[in-house]
Amino acid sequence: MYAITIEQPGGPEALVWAEAPDPVPGDGEVLVEVAASAVNRADVLQRQGFYNPPPGASPHPGLECSGRISAIGAGVSGWSVGDEVCALLSGGGYAQRVAVPAGQLLPVPAGLDLVTAAALPEVVSTVWSNVFMVAGLRPGETLLVHGGSSGIGTMAIQLAKAVGARVAVTAGGKEKLARCAELGADILIDYREQDFVEEIRAATDGAGADVILDIMGAKYLTRNVDALAVNGRLAIIGLQGGVKAELNLAALLAKRAAITATTLRARPLEEKAAIVAAVREHVWPLIAAGRVHPVVHATYPMSEAAQAHRVLESSSHVGKLLLTT
Repeated sequence: MYAITIEQPGGPEALVWAEAPDPVPGDGEVLVEVAASAVNRADVLQRQGFYNPPPGASPHPGLECSGRISAIGAGVSGWSVGDEVCALLSGGGYAQRVAVPAGQLLPVPAGLDLVTAAALPEVVSTVWSNVFMVAGLRPGETLLVHGGSSGIGTMAIQLAKAVGARVAVTAGGKEKLARCAELGADILIDYREQDFVEEIRAATDGAGADVILDIMGAKYLTRNVDALAVNGRLAIIGLQGGVKAELNLAALLAKRAAITATTLRARPLEEKAAIVAAVREHVWPLIAAGRVHPVVHATYPMSEAAQAHRVLESSSHVGKLLLTT
């Protein structure tokens, strides 16, 4: 098969479409003929040499894919050769074929085409597990999403609105904020010109955000705590703003607030399977009903993954970037 290989870490040019060994499904796995994958920040970090795949995972980047099952390993039930699926991966999506644990498979949602389904597994699993399963966002609460125009952000807006929450977003520029508003965002904050702490307090009569979904890490830590409401929950899922910061525990105690920090890629198989099952139960009906949909900025041939990475790193996109085989 062909796959995106990385012989040496580096810039986008390090991504090379080349021949690679075919994967073989093990016990509890299926083999998927990949129709499409999607680009995530983790793929950029892997390309740069900062985020290696977990032990035993494919060396190729790509944390989600869509395609058709072409072979089934021992011990797998409930799936058949030819089924159209999308899948959460630990790696290997940037390839013509990938072996996937059966617990990380999802059927293509009703009303969605096979290629577009590749935009779903990673972002939906990340948002649902952090905002709802961990942070427990409830109807009537306020969610603040940093990076509202990203793939994660555009999905978080829609899911929060679907459950009856109020949504605030930060994004850079009027065009991106306008796209967030189209998806349902109630409070629009241009991080280039506005202080999100002041804006979220003003919009909530001084209360603050009940849940914050953060991709920045250290750079925003103190301000995120300031922006939290009493009993607020800060969910950190990215470190684009650094890894070390000083935390005022008195401020956290005063608000009876909680901070969680999670990654998805390296979680045990059983944890990923539980998240995927929850996504299928709670999110797939919303997609089938047309209440939630993936936002796709552009689609590239997988052999042009380097160009997709350049677009992602420029932050000029809204939503997801897809790669097709």
